[in-house]
Amino acid sequence: MLKAILLFIVGLLCLIKGGDWFVDGATGIARKFHLPEILIGATVVSIGTTLPEVMVSTTSALKGIGSIAYGNAIGSIICNTALISAITITVMPSSIDKKSLRIPVIFFFTAFALYAVCAYGFGNFPRSFGFLMLALFAVYMFVNLMQMKKSNAASLKTEDEATEEMTMGKAILLLVAGAALIAVGADLLVDNGTFIAKQLGVPETVIALTFVALGTSLPELVTAITSLMKGHGALSLGNIIGANFFNLVLVCGVSITLAPFRLPSAATFLGGNSSLTLELPTACLVMLLMTVPALISGKLARWQGIALLSIYAVFCIIQFTL
Repeated sequence: MLKAILLFIVGLLCLIKGGDWFVDGATGIARKFHLPEILIGATVVSIGTTLPEVMVSTTSALKGIGSIAYGNAIGSIICNTALISAITITVMPSSIDKKSLRIPVIFFFTAFALYAVCAYGFGNFPRSFGFLMLALFAVYMFVNLMQMKKSNAASLKTEDEATEEMTMGKAILLLVAGAALIAVGADLLVDNGTFIAKQLGVPETVIALTFVALGTSLPELVTAITSLMKGHGALSLGNIIGANFFNLVLVCGVSITLAPFRLPSAATFLGGNSSLTLELPTACLVMLLMTVPALISGKLARWQGIALLSIYAVFCIIQFTL
């Protein structure tokens, strides 16, 4: 048991460092090809911070553990929103650019609606649905690029001078090493997380919705903390919404395409499958609570952060009492 816990922690550390290297490498390569920096920030970085979830869910699905693939994706959305963003909003509420949020918010809820149709209507996720999610991802990237070209948005400036001066060779090395480390970390996380869950008698879905989801969301947490330290509390919001969208279209899209699985049904809540009565409603609720007031008022309020943190605490308590 102790060995499994240590390997689980090693897996988390591999995911964190691998994600960091992958983002640096991808950003370096993107700059070499003269891609707009704002596009890099809105897409490559969000994809990079979502890679741990992609690898964990894909590895789980391929090993026939659909409950972890599902739980990690939905759990990461809840964790990103109700814990990571909530901390940022509570500590430093701030104004936001409503226009920049509209596209990612619209795409997120479109993807979530499609996901809900499959979950509530069919109870399983066929390969065709995986292809649909990946197609939506491609459309999002295209729309983002067109919007940026149309608005002639100013490029985002990075504060990492090492990345600015990175050679192509170093960027490729970081990209490959980061991807390899993420793959190793995902494998360790899935295998040992499953073992720990079985030893403790805790359903795999619960482990995925809490510990695994929190672990794979650490890159987003680091981004949020960095933003706070630099006095820009709202900077991580776009990354969180983008990462949540990618959790649906990339994490679920890739894992479902490679290995379709059914909706987990091991736990019940309010007389029904907890996936349908607790997890999916919570994911939708926290995203609505974070984005709708911001889109209306153009600012993030401290009450939102406190409400989101309260919801996350209740969610975790319920998960471990099912």
